[in-house]
Amino acid sequence: MADYDVCVIGAGPAGFAAAMRAWDFGKTVCIVEKSELGGTGVHNGALSSKTMWELSRDYRIALRRDRGYSADNVNVDFRQVAHCVDVAVDEKVSQMRRQLEALREPLPGCPGSVHWIAGTARFLDPHTVQVDGNEPGTDTTVVAKNFVVATGSRPRILPNIEVDGHYIMTSDHVMGLTRFPRSLVILGAGVVGCEFATIFANYGQTKVYLIDRGGRILPFEDEDVSRVCSSNLERKGVSIHHRSNLVSMERVGEQVAYTIEHHTGGRETIQVDHAIISVGRVPNNDGLGLDKAGVKLTPNGHIADDDTRTSQPHIYAVGDITQDVALVSIGEIEGRHAVEKMFTTSKKKLDYDNISSIYFLDPEVAAIGLNEQQAQELRIPYRVAVYGYNLNNRAIAMRATGGFVKLLTTDCEDLRILGMRACGVHASTTIEAVSLMMKAGHSVRDLAELFHPHPAVTEAVQDCVRMLLGSSIYKPEVFTSDLRLSRIEFEQPNVDEIKA
Repeated sequence: MADYDVCVIGAGPAGFAAAMRAWDFGKTVCIVEKSELGGTGVHNGALSSKTMWELSRDYRIALRRDRGYSADNVNVDFRQVAHCVDVAVDEKVSQMRRQLEALREPLPGCPGSVHWIAGTARFLDPHTVQVDGNEPGTDTTVVAKNFVVATGSRPRILPNIEVDGHYIMTSDHVMGLTRFPRSLVILGAGVVGCEFATIFANYGQTKVYLIDRGGRILPFEDEDVSRVCSSNLERKGVSIHHRSNLVSMERVGEQVAYTIEHHTGGRETIQVDHAIISVGRVPNNDGLGLDKAGVKLTPNGHIADDDTRTSQPHIYAVGDITQDVALVSIGEIEGRHAVEKMFTTSKKKLDYDNISSIYFLDPEVAAIGLNEQQAQELRIPYRVAVYGYNLNNRAIAMRATGGFVKLLTTDCEDLRILGMRACGVHASTTIEAVSLMMKAGHSVRDLAELFHPHPAVTEAVQDCVRMLLGSSIYKPEVFTSDLRLSRIEFEQPNVDEIKA
């Protein structure tokens, strides 16, 4: 007989969400975590790094001289910054711990329970895991009817670079610093690398170098988004090595020496205090015994799944351990969805088309659906409207007019939303209505005459819609450098993608 209805392996955002959803169904749940509650999403990822970004932005604003006041002797200390981050993380962990403790035993009228085991789990067979406890004498065996694997991911390590966690680091090690480095190189110009470049540049205590193998940072985004973020980094003193390949990186005494080869073939060696390696993440599947459970993996080591269900129908996989989008919000939804599939008859699959994300850069970037380069690669005809922040009253009031909102729709009478990008202050506030409309398949016309609060950045979305309808207040024929209205067509469009 099974000990539990559900055993969840991993107490990050995805696993915790799965466990709580199982409790909703009145099930007995075991959640196993070998490290800290919250996982990377809380400790070395979304919460911790974004807290540091918020603090760095506050510091940068405090130093501004264009707001009618000036602050003198604004000092910053890395240890104090790290302490603020720790406080934020501790708040979240204490919330999770409080709930686990409260749900350990069934509550009146609620038959479910959640038992938390601190240890490392590995499958012995499809229904049994061995848990090696973190404390002596706490090893145990767990038998469950269903399993959710939510063990997350870790930073990718390159074979020719020795990561020591101090001089050469990954994102897992940054909060272990004791002071702001005088100099820092970041390998990788994706979201995480650019976020750390933004954070350290905001504080102004560190000379930052960013190695960009491609021609521009954030290569998966449109050039206008990349250009704004790149210009702001360079304005803060960040040196971006565009079209450069890393030849070597090693610790030399109390510094790090790295050599890059420029696109011209010339080589350059620079010495810095520290380095951050940010070249992607790999799934945490080591030691899980997935072969004994009969769970299949993809060639790159992720768990193969069909709408969260693995090759074993009673074992589900959610979050970064799968090859789906690695975002905290997606992991939580996948965790909830997996449990709902276990205990309901719903056949509705997860839809990833309206996934939204935020890049914590300068300026903030919010993204949902397709961008222009994706639409063009798919050969989807589209219409696009771009509205500059310098025409938005809220951005003007905040003295933060760098940026824009870009809205893509289908090139048909319905004007269904294909995607949106907002690049600027409060960018994340623009996403919610667009996400809902994409999910419902509504026409963008419904946004044209909504009553928005004023002034608000969200009004820029409405202004994009009015441009598409030919009824905007500011005219693209007049503000040619601030507004854009275009229609992109193809001689042989991708009909299947258009119908989808």
